[in-house]
Amino acid sequence: MFLDRIRIVLVDTTHPGNIGGAARAMKNMGLSQLCLVSPQGFPSAEATVRASGANAVLEEAVVCQSLDEAIAGYGLVIGTSARRRSIEWPALNPRECAHTLLEHAAHSPVALLFGQERAGLTNDAVDQCRYLVTIPTQDEFASLNLAAAVQIMAYEILLASTDAPAPVAESFPTGASTALAPQQNRQGFYAHLERVLVELDFLDPEHPRKLMRKLTRMFNRADLSTEEVNILRGILTQVQKQQTRQP
Repeated sequence: MFLDRIRIVLVDTTHPGNIGGAARAMKNMGLSQLCLVSPQGFPSAEATVRASGANAVLEEAVVCQSLDEAIAGYGLVIGTSARRRSIEWPALNPRECAHTLLEHAAHSPVALLFGQERAGLTNDAVDQCRYLVTIPTQDEFASLNLAAAVQIMAYEILLASTDAPAPVAESFPTGASTALAPQQNRQGFYAHLERVLVELDFLDPEHPRKLMRKLTRMFNRADLSTEEVNILRGILTQVQKQQTRQP
């Protein structure tokens, strides 16, 4: 059930053994699409040993230099996070996340992001996510190994693929038929919106505060289709034309 449309993206991984462990976890649970963003020390013999037979996942892994490149053609993007953010982000538990990924994998490729071992995902990476998912742990010892986190999420995805009707994030009606706009379309819209806001003197580029992050979160909640993104960009273009006509 669309497992081959789910990309596991490891961002800035520092320990090659974790890459191998993640590959093994994916192979155990029927996932094969691994993407590595700026990994340190890969390819690596340590990664191969830790993969313990999941060599095909490692050999076919896509290595990208930026997160933009890794998720450019993807609709739904969900990030994993172990900590609260200064700006609240729509949140899922692992089971909801798995079902939501599969729901949208029926229409377009989807991605699940894992950040660096020590620091997790950056705020810029979170800005590209529709949801954040947190794996519940004991408060006294909340740290999870990266490969272990991938294993837990991969298990939930496999379980969801064999489940009867299951929980889906409230924003996504079961059986939703419209694919989300690809990530590069949405990012192009956000960049266009920022330019127009600067031109209108609504946004001070020297002191932006968190305005664009809040607007990004707002539009992410709207689950824009490609057509809707094109309409919004058309409006922005018209605003720019009107600005240039003013004396």
